Amino acid sequence: MTDHPRRVTRALLSVSDKSGLIEFARALAGHGIDLVSTGGTAKAIAAAGLKVTDVSELTGFPEMMDGRVKTLHPKVHGGLLAIRDNPEHAQAMKNHGIAPIDLLVVNLYPFEATVDKGAGFEECIENIDIGGPAMIRAAAKNHDDVAVVVEARDYQAVLDELAAHQGATTLTLRRRLAAKAYARTAAYDAAISNWFAEELKTEAPDFRAFGGRLIQALRYGENPHQTAAFYRTPDKRPGVATARQLQGKELSYNNINDTDAAYECLAEFDAARTAACVIVKHANPCGVAEGSDLVSAYRKALACDSTSAYGGIVALNRTLDADAARAITEIFTEVIIAPDATEEAIAIVGARRNLRLLLAGGLPDPRAIGLTAKTVAGGLLVQSRDNASVDTMTLKAVTKRTPTDAELRDLKFAFRVAKHVKSNTIVYARDLATVGIGAGQMSRVDSARIAARKAQDAADELKLAVPMTKGSVVASDAFFPFADGLLVTIEAGATAVIQPGGSIRDDEVIKAADDAGIAMVFTGVRHFRH
Repeated sequence: MTDHPRRVTRALLSVSDKSGLIEFARALAGHGIDLVSTGGTAKAIAAAGLKVTDVSELTGFPEMMDGRVKTLHPKVHGGLLAIRDNPEHAQAMKNHGIAPIDLLVVNLYPFEATVDKGAGFEECIENIDIGGPAMIRAAAKNHDDVAVVVEARDYQAVLDELAAHQGATTLTLRRRLAAKAYARTAAYDAAISNWFAEELKTEAPDFRAFGGRLIQALRYGENPHQTAAFYRTPDKRPGVATARQLQGKELSYNNINDTDAAYECLAEFDAARTAACVIVKHANPCGVAEGSDLVSAYRKALACDSTSAYGGIVALNRTLDADAARAITEIFTEVIIAPDATEEAIAIVGARRNLRLLLAGGLPDPRAIGLTAKTVAGGLLVQSRDNASVDTMTLKAVTKRTPTDAELRDLKFAFRVAKHVKSNTIVYARDLATVGIGAGQMSRVDSARIAARKAQDAADELKLAVPMTKGSVVASDAFFPFADGLLVTIEAGATAVIQPGGSIRDDEVIKAADDAGIAMVFTGVRHFRH
C-alpha cells in the first residue's frame, strides 16, 4: 500500500457534538479548504467569522421536512462517492455539476444519549440520524479518495496530516478512519435495533447486534498470549465500565471481570438498609457480609476465607471511609470499588501505589431488566439478566419445622449470595455473613463438602473450637437432586436450608431434612450462573 496522498479542497461538516468544531474549521480554512455545512453547524461556523457554504446552496434544494431531508442528494453523495481517477465518474461529475468532497466530518444525532435520559418514543425516533450514516458510509466506501471523521478526537490527526503533506491526507489514515466510521455506524444501528426490540418487547429479534465504544485496549486477555480490549455499551449500569479510577496501575482483563462480579453481587444489598462488603477471587465471592458499618462488614467477609481474599477484589456499597480503607489495606488487594470515598480514605489507599481505587458513582439495580451475552462457537447466546430477587419470592416452608426469624434472615442473605456464585453452588451463612462457599463443581455434593472444608480451614486459622457452619444456614442455587448433598450440610451443622425445589426426589430430600429436625424453604426460582 502506497501513501496515495489526496489533497483536500472541500470539506463537508455536519455535527451534533460541536466540541472543537470552530478550531478545526478555522484550521481547515487556513489550508485553503472550502467549507460546506448544514443547519446549526453552518450557523456556528459563520458566527465564528469563517466563510461557509450552506449545503442547500450546493444542492439547490432547501432543508425540508424538519431537517429530515438536506444531504440526501446526488451533489452530496456524488461528491463523496466519485472515484477521482475514473474517467466515467469524472465526466458524470462534470455533466451534472458535482464538486468533489474530499473530507467529511459527521457525528451522529445523539440517539444513545436521548434514550439514556428516558425520552419518549417519538423523541427517540426523531434522534435517529439518516443522512449522517448515509454520508459516512459513502465516504468510508470511497476512502481511496475521501477522508471521513466521526468524532472530534480525530480532528488533530487530520490536521497533522494536512500539515505534513501540504494539505493532503494519506491512504493509511483514510483507511483507519474508514474502518472506524463503519464501526461507529454499526454500533449506532445496534443501539437503535436493541431499543426497538425492547420497546416492542421482542425477546428474540431475527437479527441481534451489540456495539460498544472502546474504553481501553488491555495489555492482554485472561492469559498473556490472548489479546483483549474493554468496551462500553449504551447500557448505563453503574459499575466497572462507568467507574472513575482514582489511582493504581491499569486494570487487566481479569481485574475488570472480577470487579464486575463483585459489584453486581454487592448490588443485592441495599445501602440504605445495611453496610455490605463482597470479596471476589476469580469471579466468585469468597466472602460476603453485612455489618453496622463498612469495616465490620469487611472483617466479617474476610473471616470467611482470608486465604482466597489475598489479591482479591473488594466491593463496598457505601462511601469508603478511613476505617474501612485502613482495614482493607492491611492485606494485598487488587481493586477496591465503591460508590464514593472520603478524602481521608483516598489518601490511605493512595499509600498503596498498585492498589486500584474505583468510584462507580452509584449502585446498579439488581432488579433492572437488561441483556447479557456470551459467545459460543459460531454463535452468540443472549438472555435477559437474572433480575430475580429473594425479597419478592414466595418462600414455601416444606418441612415440619419452619425457620426462625433469625434463620429466615440468614437464608435470604445466603440466597442473595448464591445468585452470584458459579454453579453448582452451596453457601453457608451465619449472622449475615458467609462462613463457607462451594463454587463451580460438577456435583452439588462436592460443593457442599468444599464449602464445609473451607469453613473448617477458616476455623483453624481463627483458632475457633468448631467451624462457623455449626448453627449456620445453607443456600443452594438449584435443587438437591438427591439427599446426599443435603446430608453433607446437615453434618456440617446447618439448621436451615433454602433451595428452589423442583426435583423428582424432593420428597426424599424433605424427609432427610425432617429426620434431622432442620427447616427447609423452597423459592421456586433457580439461580444457575455458569
